[in-house]
Order: sequence, then structure tokens, then C-alpha cells
Amino acid sequence: MPTTPEPQKKAGTWQLMVDNNKALLVRKTGQDTAHWAGKARAAGIHNDGELRRWMRDEFGVTGYAQYAVSWEMFGYPDFMLRDADELIDGQYANHPHLRPIADALLAWASATDGVGIQMRKGYVSLHSRRRKFAQVTRTTNNAVDVTLRLGAAVLDPRMEGRIDTVKTRADDPFIRRVRLTSEDQVDHELLEILAAALDQNS
Repeated sequence: MPTTPEPQKKAGTWQLMVDNNKALLVRKTGQDTAHWAGKARAAGIHNDGELRRWMRDEFGVTGYAQYAVSWEMFGYPDFMLRDADELIDGQYANHPHLRPIADALLAWASATDGVGIQMRKGYVSLHSRRRKFAQVTRTTNNAVDVTLRLGAAVLDPRMEGRIDTVKTRADDPFIRRVRLTSEDQVDHELLEILAAALDQNS
């Protein structure tokens, strides 16, 4: 297995998404979450469904910008308040034999310029400065999947044997997958595949 430098970056959590959604709300409306939460309370909004319909129908505010107001009014899910270590520990608590695979992938991500790490409850998301390019998920009791936003044209033909094409939604660009069952499979070839996905999405 290749040697990777010691991790240099701290993994992000849901806080980055929270901050991004708050900023999106301000860009779309010129007002922050406190303003919208106050306005919604004054309008008699009592739950998330009412809030979303009200923002969409009355003001044309949809999508992620709504989340910022909903979380402000009704609170954050518990898992969103956990730190990165808690989230990764939770993913592999019942599957410790798979944790070294995730750790090896995170070591590469942490040591590679231009890669951001975002922890989620059930997976780890890897981002270029432009967008998400890979996801690391424990998918079975014996495997960790790396799904990729990656076109076949950028790959050396010898790498093709490592990659499966998976069925997804019509609009889902993550149609490539490498399934890993041991830490030894996080080798030079796999890291080249990850590097190709990073480069294609940077």
C-alpha cells in the first residue's frame, strides 16, 4: 500500500453546509435567517412543511435556502451537532475491521492539496474547490464503496477493471464505483483513480 503523509487538514462537518445555506439565503433574499424566522413566526408558521410552502408560495424561496430558516426555527437534527470524529466513529462502530479502509482514504484526502473532507452521518464526502467528486460509504458488513463523479475517458485502460458502473437516478453523476474489502486495496492504482476524479472536477 502506498505511503501517505500525515493528515494536514481537519475534516468538516454539517456546519459547512449550515453556513453555506445561510449565505445562500442572504444572496437570494437580502435577509438573514433571523429575519426570516421572525417573519415566519409572525405569520403563524408552526412546522417545517408550513414553512416551506409559505416561503415558496409567498416569496419564491426554495431549496437549500429554506433549510437555513427551518433549522433556525425548529432546531438541528442531533447528528448535525456532532463533530467529525464522532461521525466517523459512528459509521464504523459495529464494523471496526473496515475502519482502516476509511482511515487510509481519509489520509490521502487530508494530505492532498485541493481536497476538502466533509463528514456526514452515514458517509464521507470528498470535494474539490469546485464540487463533490467522491463519496466513501460503508455499504455492506464487509465492504466500503468509493463512488465517483468520473468519466471513463480520463482513465488508463488498466484501471477500468477496478471500477464498476452503477445504476443511479437519471440526473446522478456518481455512476462509477470501486468496492473495497481490505486496506491493501487502497493502493497506488486506487489513489490514481481518486486523483483523476479530483482533476476532472477541479
